[in-house]
Amino acid sequence: MRYGQIREYDVANGPGVRTSFFVTGCTHKCPDCFNEEYQDFNAGSIWTDEETKKIIDYLNEDVVEGLTILGGEPFQNSPDLIKILREIKSKTNKNIWIYSGYTYEQILQDKIKAELLYLCDILVDGLFINDLKDLKLKFKGSSNQRIIDLNKSTVDNIVLWDK
Repeated sequence: MRYGQIREYDVANGPGVRTSFFVTGCTHKCPDCFNEEYQDFNAGSIWTDEETKKIIDYLNEDVVEGLTILGGEPFQNSPDLIKILREIKSKTNKNIWIYSGYTYEQILQDKIKAELLYLCDILVDGLFINDLKDLKLKFKGSSNQRIIDLNKSTVDNIVLWDK
């Protein structure tokens, strides 16, 4: 897996101060994507155990509330992210947000993507649609996107995060 950047402190992609990282590679190709350079699966650097250790160290800082994973498309990197998140979760108990162009329903239809989803607490789902862009929205780019509380949701009952 490759990544574009790691942010030790991020206040734009979830509540509070968060650590975040951006994977590279995405086939959605949303028009006016805010991270077009991360659509390339060959962009960025190769993720190693050192990056995982760095994320764990950041997450163990008291000021950091949680981890946010963005892209690119995280769910197109599911096998590697599953391994990485298992390691992170074994060493920290911080909440995990993940962004995806896939919808919750689409993710649940794929066993490997669903396995990644179950390691997370919040999913921001749906393609970015420029015609639905709204700068007043908190933690999402367009009004079609949902912020789903995965700990409260089931296949038949989606519960939106509302804090």
